[in-house]
Amino acid sequence: MGVEGRDRVKAIEAGASALSGQLGRTVQRLRKAYNLSLSELSEQSGVAKSIISQIERNETNPTLSTIWRLSQALDVSIERFLQSSEDEPFLEKSTKADTPILMSDDGKCRLAIIGWINTVEWLQWYDFHAEPGGVLESDPHQRGSVECLSVLEGELEVEVAGVVETAKAGETLRYRCDRIHVIRNRSQEPAHATMVCMLKAAVME
Repeated sequence: MGVEGRDRVKAIEAGASALSGQLGRTVQRLRKAYNLSLSELSEQSGVAKSIISQIERNETNPTLSTIWRLSQALDVSIERFLQSSEDEPFLEKSTKADTPILMSDDGKCRLAIIGWINTVEWLQWYDFHAEPGGVLESDPHQRGSVECLSVLEGELEVEVAGVVETAKAGETLRYRCDRIHVIRNRSQEPAHATMVCMLKAAVME
């Protein structure tokens, strides 16, 4: 084999290694975004836990069948699963049908998850609507987390650890959300806001 042949093999091996590394990072990111353990992803995909672990650590080159099973379990097309975004222009669109919606227990508050799945472990953001009388009570997030509620229309009240503050359109409330926090619409008009949650903000003593 000539030098050109050896170089070609090296290039192919380097490309395969890069693709495998990208795949491992993607699997781990999506698994954590869906809050799945290795065992849970293994159960849902039919891929052995040890193989998934090796893929995430870039210690194996998975078969196409394995990649397909993981992509199905993580609800991502195989094309998106394999593509690398490091050296390509990035422009992504989410349609209304792609946007998950969460409802409060009283059915009067609606949270549209407009944040990017790539940042879900440390940054989340939502489009928030509250009907008159609507109440959204949330459990504590991880220690040091901070939430920002920017009111676009109407008026909203936030209560954290017994402290209550209100904000009108054009105003923003920032508060620790590593304890129970409640958002209320006490007015007679609907309210609209954007909500950003920073899950790895500096711990505030």
